[in-house]
Amino acid sequence: MNSRTSSPTGSVIYLSHGGGPLPLLGGTGHQGMLDFIKAALPQLIEPTAIVVISAHWECPVPTITSTAVPALIYDYYGFPEAAYQIQYPASGSPALADKIFQRLENAGITAKLNGQRGFDHGVFVPLKLMYPQANIPCVQLSLVNGLQPELHIRLGQALAGLKDELVLIIGSGLSFHNINAFFTASTPATKAMNASFEQWLLETCSSTQLTENERTQRLLNWHKAPAADYCHPRAEHLLPIHVCYGAAGTAAKQAFAFEILGKKTSAYVW
Repeated sequence: MNSRTSSPTGSVIYLSHGGGPLPLLGGTGHQGMLDFIKAALPQLIEPTAIVVISAHWECPVPTITSTAVPALIYDYYGFPEAAYQIQYPASGSPALADKIFQRLENAGITAKLNGQRGFDHGVFVPLKLMYPQANIPCVQLSLVNGLQPELHIRLGQALAGLKDELVLIIGSGLSFHNINAFFTASTPATKAMNASFEQWLLETCSSTQLTENERTQRLLNWHKAPAADYCHPRAEHLLPIHVCYGAAGTAAKQAFAFEILGKKTSAYVW
């Protein structure tokens, strides 16, 4: 863990949310994630509301859940029955959804409200671990089809003012997301690729030696990072970090390194 502050001021966090519902089912391979959440929570603000950007929702334009009573979407398969009985009865926030919609529109980004969609597991799994009382209103913001890094940084910049209202912004992805690699034995070569990308991500997100222009350029050109295509054959689990950086606009105050299902992963607090 790399830390520059211990005061509870973090209002933006990117987290690696683990394998489907497994973090809630006591499955092996997620202890590092659970330890990270325990360590990170004291560093975060006490939020009045939460907005989550999950890797598991993509739309033609950025879309915000606006229902007051969101259902859960069990968007995984092949797990024990208990995985489909998980409950997280947090309320939505139509008012916050409207506010996000207006901020995006004011930034020149066409947006949309969705009054039917509930929360996918990229939302309810980490929130159930972080705030099990489910007493904080929450909305979800989608990624945008095409997965363009620049647009997702702009989304975060449009959300930045929410921090002043004690809204916690969560990017929910997985810093290593090669599904096939999770089901095949690691080799020295694959371990080295995993480690090299994580080192690049750690430096990119938290190094104070980088200017913000340099940090932005690295994130815009993330596919040029060491082993980028191996660690992220598709960008959806990485791009929540672009939204987080856009909202924060500076180096992360804390970086957490841990393993999920035997792969090096990381999380960041701004």
